[in-house]
Formats: sequence, C-alpha cells, structure tokens
Amino acid sequence: MAPEESMGSARLLQSFERRFLAARALRSFPWQSLEEKLKDSGPELLLDILQKTVKHPLCTKHPPSVKYTRCFLSELIRKHEAVHAEPLDELYKALAEVLTAKEPTQCHRSYLLPSGDSVTLSESIAIISHGTTGLVTWNAALYLAEWAIENPVAFTHRTVLELGSGAGLTGLAICKMCRPRAYVFSDCHNRVLEQLRGNVLLNHLSLEPDATTPVEHPEHDTRHSESPRVTVAQLDWDTVTTPQLAAFQPDVVIAADVLYCPETILSLVGVLQKLSACRKAQQAPAAYVAFTVRNPETCQLFTTEMGRVGISWEALPRHNQKLFPYDEHSETAILKLML
Repeated sequence: MAPEESMGSARLLQSFERRFLAARALRSFPWQSLEEKLKDSGPELLLDILQKTVKHPLCTKHPPSVKYTRCFLSELIRKHEAVHAEPLDELYKALAEVLTAKEPTQCHRSYLLPSGDSVTLSESIAIISHGTTGLVTWNAALYLAEWAIENPVAFTHRTVLELGSGAGLTGLAICKMCRPRAYVFSDCHNRVLEQLRGNVLLNHLSLEPDATTPVEHPEHDTRHSESPRVTVAQLDWDTVTTPQLAAFQPDVVIAADVLYCPETILSLVGVLQKLSACRKAQQAPAAYVAFTVRNPETCQLFTTEMGRVGISWEALPRHNQKLFPYDEHSETAILKLML
C-alpha cells in the first residue's frame, strides 16, 4: 500500500472511531470514502474499523445505544457485501450479539482527548426528556471544550463556575486538560444534577459531598494535585441571589448552548448581572458563553439585553483544532463578556 493510501486509511479509521465513540449520526460517517477504499483492499480494513468502534475498549466498558450499534453494523455489512462476495464472519457475529441485547434507558458517548485520556458521558436515550434539554450533549459544549483545551491558561489554577452544565462534557474536559483549582457544575433540574454527579464519578473525579459550600477548602492547590475540587450545585437562575453566587468565588464563568428561548436568555442575563457584582481581588470574573446560531433573533436578544444591563462583549476568533465530531456546517460562536 502506498504511503498516501496508508495515511488515508489511518484518517478514515480515526474518523470512524471518533464518530462512533461519540454516537454521531450515521449519515455523518465517511461511507463514500470507505466504499472507495474497500474496492482496492481486502477485509482487513473492515476488521480494523470493527476494532476501533464496536470492539473498542471504551465501547465494551461503556456501550452506546443498542439500536445505534445495530444500525451501524448493518450499514457496515451492506458496504462489505456491495464489494466483496464472501461474508465476513466477524461482522455477522458482532451483529448477532447486538440483536440479543436489551436497550437500556441510558447510553454512553465517549470523546477522546489529546492527552490520550477520554471523557465518557452517560446520556438519556431521548433527545429531550423529562422536560429538560440538559440530558444530552449539544454542539456548542463540544466547541467550547475544544477552545478551552486550546487555551488552558484561561482556567489553570482558577475556580470555574459553569452555568447550565447539562451532561457535563465541557467541564469534564476542562477538569482533565486545563488544571482548574476548583470546578462547579450547576443546573436547576434534579434529573440533570443526578446525571451530572454520575458523569463526574464515571470519569474518576472526586466529588465534594456538599455543593452548598464549594469554597470551604482554600488550601486545595492544583499545582500539587492532579485533579481539581469538583462540586455539583443546584442553581435556579430566577431565584439565585448575588451572595449565593459570590459564595462560589468564581474566577471564570462559562456557559454553552443556553440561548434557546427568550425566557432563558432573560434569566441568564439576570444571573450574569448578579455575577458582575461578585468581585474577587477587585475584579469581576471572566465569562465565556458559547452557542450555536439557530435563530439570529434569539442571539440578537442576548446581546441587546447584555447591552441594556451594561455588559460589553467581544466575539472570539474561531479556534484551530477540531478534536470532537460535531456538525461542522452549524454556525457556532463564543462571546467573551466583560462583566
């Protein structure tokens, strides 16, 4: 095999691996590239894909949806049969194992980090369930995690408060890659908070038992510790007070994919206004909000409301690295806020 063909196969394998681990939509996989490769190769490529996906150690330990795996294997078999006459026993054996498995209410997604570590999330099978959108990972959370990994100095040895943490992807990536002193995940829905705590523990981070007093241990120093002090807090944007927010002593505030309706935007701006009064060493916390532009009017409402309460902002330039698989055609942005 020529070097360029070998490199092409390596990139193809990586693409399948990252997309499958993250349980991305099957239509996003490079099926056409696979078909072209299969015309010039034996079954070894498909066996390699099987090992990088369904048989991956992460998937064996934390499997994705049974239905998702079944559909993936069925498509893989179709691609093989379109090119090769002989059946590939390993593919049919894997499919037979999946056909007898029961579908749980929770599934897993895993995201590979540059360090060789990974973030694994337990997520709800339903995209929107139990009246909240916080039980799945959305594109802007992945985009903000990439930016954080590229800009770790913004979080290193600092206390980070995340608003609307959802499944926890962004915070877990920051905790593993950016060495914050402390990290506070927050949300208001009980089911989301329960899942957040589970995902923190799933990723081998220690969880503070009392989220109401997150700064009780100022001696904790990440310069001599591999992991930050992590808490999960229930935070209702409409009722939280400035003293309650100040108790977290945040150096940095972040939020991702929280601009999905006017009511939520007004509540978010109210929280940001209160946070602007949370001075630490005479400085308000730095703040970053990431979002996918679904409705320009909604984004316009956010910037207008921030201007009304005196919060200025600037759009950060797009970052270079693409670590996680998500919809590249969606318009995603990060605003740096001056509280």
